Amino acid sequence: MPTKQARIHPTAMIADHVELGKNVNIGPYVVIEDEVAIGDGSTIGPHSVIHSYTRIGAGNRIHAHVVLGDAPQHTAFKPGTVSRLEIGDDNDIREMVTMHRGLHPDAVTRVGSNCLIMANAHVGHDGLVGNHVIITNNAALAGHVELGDYVVVGGVVGIHQFVRIGPYAMVAAFSMVRKDVLPYCLAGGAEGAVHYRLNTIGLRRNGVSGECYKSLEKAYRLLRNGSRQVTADTEETRYLQQWLALPSKRGLAGFYRGSKPAE
Repeated sequence: MPTKQARIHPTAMIADHVELGKNVNIGPYVVIEDEVAIGDGSTIGPHSVIHSYTRIGAGNRIHAHVVLGDAPQHTAFKPGTVSRLEIGDDNDIREMVTMHRGLHPDAVTRVGSNCLIMANAHVGHDGLVGNHVIITNNAALAGHVELGDYVVVGGVVGIHQFVRIGPYAMVAAFSMVRKDVLPYCLAGGAEGAVHYRLNTIGLRRNGVSGECYKSLEKAYRLLRNGSRQVTADTEETRYLQQWLALPSKRGLAGFYRGSKPAE
């Protein structure tokens, strides 16, 4: 029966301790466990399951057969651990997407806002997904993967645990990403992703052009030639310098060099 707070299909099963915002729409055969919060205007599609300790923001469109907040796929996870999955606002989460909560007590898997997560994609435990991210069909993020804002992950991409992919980067379809991918770059490779060049189209679509783009080109050439001394004369190159200075567990992916990629 429709209510002032939410429209809930009569076949849905909703636990007692669930917080539903205004104009939430819960579809047929949805299961929502205790300790879940769903923000105003969000829609939960048929047969989806929202597990405990999941918080979903406003305006999210969650399609059929999605599973959010289940236990991590990790042998170290202890049943009864209270960890969380937090999702921002205005995301489009397509059919059969899975997202797992953190591995250890109080750990968080976090997804930002305005993202498009396409069918069958997976976000592993303790992942950090930024804003305006696109994760294409059948892409899989292992545990502790970090995606910056405006990252695009192509279809059937596998990303190793602890890998960082910087903002505005794009990873080509069918790639295996074993090491970190620089911000602003295009990377790919089925044998192990390498950097090819700047993500030219993505950058220009987001207003990075002119001298800012030329400064990034110069920085990219230096990095490709083995230097880590980036000239920080624009907002983008300053961020690149800061990103490079952060600790990395996987190291930096290599660069494409003619006919034979080198990682």
